[in-house]
Amino acid sequence: MASDRRALIADATIVTIARAGMRGLTHRAVDRAAALPEGSTSYYFRTREALLFAALARMAELDIADIGELPDVGGLADLDELTALLAVVMRRWLTTGRERTLARYELSLESTRRPELRARMTEFGRGFRAMAETMLAAAGAGEPRRRGQALVAYVDGLLFHQVAGVGADRLSDAELEAACRDMLATALR
Repeated sequence: MASDRRALIADATIVTIARAGMRGLTHRAVDRAAALPEGSTSYYFRTREALLFAALARMAELDIADIGELPDVGGLADLDELTALLAVVMRRWLTTGRERTLARYELSLESTRRPELRARMTEFGRGFRAMAETMLAAAGAGEPRRRGQALVAYVDGLLFHQVAGVGADRLSDAELEAACRDMLATALR
C-alpha cells in the first residue's frame, strides 16, 4: 500500500538524518536505509524538500502518538502526576525515539536556512506548545501560554544536552525525573 511505503520512507529518512546528518541525506541513502530498490524514494518524494517535509510530518505523528499513550490528566493535575508523565515521554524520546530526537535537531538547524521548512516546523511545534499550555492550565498555572512556551524550551534544552552529550552526563531515571520536577515546578511557580 502506498501509505505504508510512504511511512517506511519517512522513517528511513529520519534514521538517515539522525545517523548521517543533512549532508548524508540523499534519495539513495534513504532507499538503502529502507531496504528498498534504488529509485523508490524518488518515486514517492521527488525532491529533497518533499522528503524533509515527509520526515517532519512523520516525526510529529510519532511524537503525538508517544504523548497520546499517556493517561489523560483531566481536571486539576498535581506536580507528582505531571512529573511522572513528562519523565516517561522524555525517557522515550531519549531511548526508543532517540534517532527522531537527533533528526529533529538536524532539521531545526537546517530550518534556519530554509524558510519553508521553518514554517512547517513552527506549525508542528505549535501543537506541542499548546499541549504544554493545556497541561499547565490543568495544574492551575497562571499565564499558561507563556509558561508552556518556556517549559517546551526547557525540555528541548535538556533533550539536546542528553542526545548531543554536550556538557551533561546521561541522566539516570531518578535524575531525569528530578529534572522534570524542577522544570515543572519552575513553570508552575
